Order: sequence, then C-alpha cells, then structure tokens
Amino acid sequence: MVVDALKSRDIPIIELSKALCEVRGIGEVEMQVMEVDANTETVKIVFKGDDVDYDAAVETMRQYGTVIRSIDEISMSKSG
Repeated sequence: MVVDALKSRDIPIIELSKALCEVRGIGEVEMQVMEVDANTETVKIVFKGDDVDYDAAVETMRQYGTVIRSIDEISMSKSG
C-alpha cells in the first residue's frame, strides 16, 4: 500500500517508521519526504506485509501527528 500523508515536522520519519513497523501485519515501511513546509512535511509511505491492519496503522499515524491525504496504490491477494 502506498499512501500520501501529511505529518508534523516535529516527528522524525525514523520514529514514525519504527512505530508503523510495530503495527500487526506490517513487515516493512518505506518513507520518503516529498515536500517540506514551515510546520509540515508531505511524505510518501509504503507499507509492506501480509494482512496489514489498516485501522491500526491509521491510529498509529494519528498518534504521531500524521494524517493520510490519499491512498495512491494498493495491492491485494485472496488468501486461502
């Protein structure tokens, strides 16, 4: 899953990435700063893993001052 998100500049991307890696189903996180403003950064976040708990990822992002602006790409497969 690839998302476009807006985060506070006060939160380092390393901290946010580590927190997202703790979410059930997320095995890897890639994060890239796309744009920087005075108080915020626009970031592209790639979540990789099996059965990612999207709601938990959104909540973790909220706790770290980050909101999803759009879901730009998604890949799913049928299990079982």
